[in-house]
Amino acid sequence: MNEVLGAARMHRAVTPVTPLEGEGIDALLPRLHQLEQRLTSILQGKPEVVRFALIAVLARGHLLFEDVPGVGKTTLALALATGLGSTFSRIQFTSDLLPTDILGVSLFNQAQSRFEFRSGPIFHHVVLADELNRTTPKTQSCLLEAMSEGKVSIDGVTHTLPEPFLVIATQNPLEHHGTFPLPESQLDRFIMRLQIGYPGVEAERQILRGIARPVPGRDEAVLTPRDVVALQEVSSSVAVSAELENYLLEIVNATRTSPRLALGVSPRGAQFLYRAAQSRALLAGRRYVIPDDIKQMAVPVLAHRIIPSGMVGLLVPADEAQALMCELLERVPAPA
Repeated sequence: MNEVLGAARMHRAVTPVTPLEGEGIDALLPRLHQLEQRLTSILQGKPEVVRFALIAVLARGHLLFEDVPGVGKTTLALALATGLGSTFSRIQFTSDLLPTDILGVSLFNQAQSRFEFRSGPIFHHVVLADELNRTTPKTQSCLLEAMSEGKVSIDGVTHTLPEPFLVIATQNPLEHHGTFPLPESQLDRFIMRLQIGYPGVEAERQILRGIARPVPGRDEAVLTPRDVVALQEVSSSVAVSAELENYLLEIVNATRTSPRLALGVSPRGAQFLYRAAQSRALLAGRRYVIPDDIKQMAVPVLAHRIIPSGMVGLLVPADEAQALMCELLERVPAPA
């Protein structure tokens, strides 16, 4: 138990970063809320999805959107990167895509008689991995090191990725022909699996009329990468009491002992829930976690990590996993 909690407090080592001169973290939080409002105006009628995306950024996590086409996944990714003042790349995953197409390749320079590394599209702050499940497992797996450690190894040489680093992956849950479902080890790298869903009637009316705010230009960045890393550092230091740590571990243990589940939450899932609760607290303007932070983040963070009994090797529908997670959550009493 202590090992899990100790790991939960760990994060990828970064060079100490301070906010822009003359500004403290308290000055950055209003700008973070400004970005939240902007993204909400772009992704009509989906404020919860926007909030979860920002929580993932603060928690140094990665997002998986499992949804039908055309609901705004790419728009959200581009708007988020723009608002964070970050570089952005979009990779369209296909069956013939190779790891070198993503990571980069070493080419021989005849004039200088040496190999030179040409970086691939993974070397950006925000990377949209579009339709990730359309490519082969070999190519899917080239993201594992990048997502876990913020670096990639090519030809025996390790290259560090820029900070902050966020992968936003998408997959279509309905079309299985010609796709390669993500294995549990890959799903476990994502802090949350989200569904945007169809917009409401009024929100879609605004979209039809063209009233929805367009994606801002690069000169409309609200934060800088330096600001984001500073906020991530503060998020990881948000206080979590021993009582709430026990509550979190009871939730995780309930997934591992339930007879209705063939696979429970991994230690990485516990770490991500811990970080997500801290980030939700910071986004709410608090430097301490409350029970509701853990309870509200449990389903989006843990649901894609469980497998119901009798469904091993099958694609678990998101709504079924979420319903099971909600049932387990209700059985674990929250601290008063």
